[in-house]
Amino acid sequence: MDFKRTLITSALPYANGPLHIGHLAGAYLPSDVYTRYLRLRGEDVIHICGSDEHGVPITLAAEKEGVAPQAIVDRYHQLNADTFKDFGIQFDHYGRTSSERHHQTAQEFFLTLDQKGVFKKKSEQQLYDESAKMFLPDRYVKGTCPYCSFDQAYGDQCESCGTSLSPSDLIDPVSAITGFKPILKETEHWFLPLGDFEPFLTSWMETHKDWKAHVQGQIQSWLTQGLGDRAVTRDLTWGVPVPLDDAKGKVLYVWFDAPIGYISATMEWAEGQGDLSKWKTYWQDNQTRLIHFIGKDNIVFHCIIFPAMLHAHGDYILADQVPANEFLNLEGQKLSTSKGWAIWLHELKDDIDPDLVRYYLACTLPENKDSDFSWGDFQTRVNNDLADVLGNFAFRTLSFIHRFENGVIPTPKDLAPKDNETLQAITLQKRAVEQALDGFRFKEAVGAAMELARVGNRYFSDSEPWKTRKTDPQLCANTLYVSAQVCAALTWLLAPFMPTKMTELATQMNLSTSKQPSAMLLWKDCHEEILQPGQQLGEASVLFPKIEDEWIDKQREKLQNNPSTLSS
Repeated sequence: MDFKRTLITSALPYANGPLHIGHLAGAYLPSDVYTRYLRLRGEDVIHICGSDEHGVPITLAAEKEGVAPQAIVDRYHQLNADTFKDFGIQFDHYGRTSSERHHQTAQEFFLTLDQKGVFKKKSEQQLYDESAKMFLPDRYVKGTCPYCSFDQAYGDQCESCGTSLSPSDLIDPVSAITGFKPILKETEHWFLPLGDFEPFLTSWMETHKDWKAHVQGQIQSWLTQGLGDRAVTRDLTWGVPVPLDDAKGKVLYVWFDAPIGYISATMEWAEGQGDLSKWKTYWQDNQTRLIHFIGKDNIVFHCIIFPAMLHAHGDYILADQVPANEFLNLEGQKLSTSKGWAIWLHELKDDIDPDLVRYYLACTLPENKDSDFSWGDFQTRVNNDLADVLGNFAFRTLSFIHRFENGVIPTPKDLAPKDNETLQAITLQKRAVEQALDGFRFKEAVGAAMELARVGNRYFSDSEPWKTRKTDPQLCANTLYVSAQVCAALTWLLAPFMPTKMTELATQMNLSTSKQPSAMLLWKDCHEEILQPGQQLGEASVLFPKIEDEWIDKQREKLQNNPSTLSS
């Protein structure tokens, strides 16, 4: 169907540690690229995200440092919000689940489902630390993994084999707080009976056969196994309090409250727009297209649990697309924050232009299978693609126009077939970029854009304007005119991927005084005759200096000596 508007959400990162390149490659670069693309097309789109500030990882980090959980989330919320900005990730609103608005929204959502009789209330035995006098959810329990025998597995996941677990699965479990063996103690909780939603979810998935194969596969696997009851409350003090008199000392389970953060953040955005009711247009109007950008570890939550919650509530639209990425490895090894095997974005921004990182990750995104970040490959990509092709082509074109045409776009005359073929490449590659982005194939899209740069670079070299300026000035003028049009088109095609660098190129070409390429012109304005004869260009400068071996060696050394962090 044709939608009037698009709501894009990016997975809420935990506010218990800094962001690394795996985060960027998973959910945030693709969502930002797609949002920028839709804005260039002049579409109504908002991009929503925020910090996930509840859950055991937060409290564990706080206990490790001897501070309150609020201190942890305040620190990392701000650090991560700044990091996103540094890497050009633009959100219309970046919220946080510890906000008053979110607590209110999550509680109202819970009450609606409770009043409808959706939940099951039942007692069960859970692990309890008698010394600490508390129940032990998830990461408060350590033990031996029943699948790989790793003796430091957590109660929610084994870091060694990656298998999802529950505390009761662990062999010889101990409290992560005291190290004592826990006992089983009865407690009462509210459960979402996911099995009741199997027919709905099965039918709903039948309408989304265009989703990625690994997304469909994971959903189908869960549905085939059968869905059980899932607790929506926990015995904890940090989180959204359960708004019932008989639930004192309990909070909403983080998996339940976190996705509601998309809704509360949209409310905060609407409030900032001066019209709180505006949020309903994006969450409750069937003419809104909802897209969740996530990593594969969040597929179940966004494709089974959250849709079941929204369906049970009854007032909300469901996702039209969930283009989940798989995982990014690092130098051939699995990223591990606990072991310090990661590249931290807040540190990287001081060492390299973030646009270069955006470009490289766009070329290597784990769209359908795990991919690998390598410093050697990064250097090769930047030097070959950006410095030798795109940068070289743009600088030669603009420099020649300044030197031999007084910085003014020359007037073409009697264009040759190769000139027209090069201009036509603008239309062809623009269409290729469109088709790829419309299908959430970001690697293909950036490749199609770079192919236009290669076409332009070959055309410039083959035309040899350094010779024809003496032997046939008009032929030289034609070459510079065509090359300038290709350069201009590249500022559009590559703007979603490298917004800062393409702003620089647009400024050099005097295309706009805007600080953002997305506000410069619209996608429809990218065609084969962007620049008019007689148009004055700005000053030309080198866009992409080459990366030297010494710099790469320093990054490798930093990685090897990386200390572990609080996040895990």
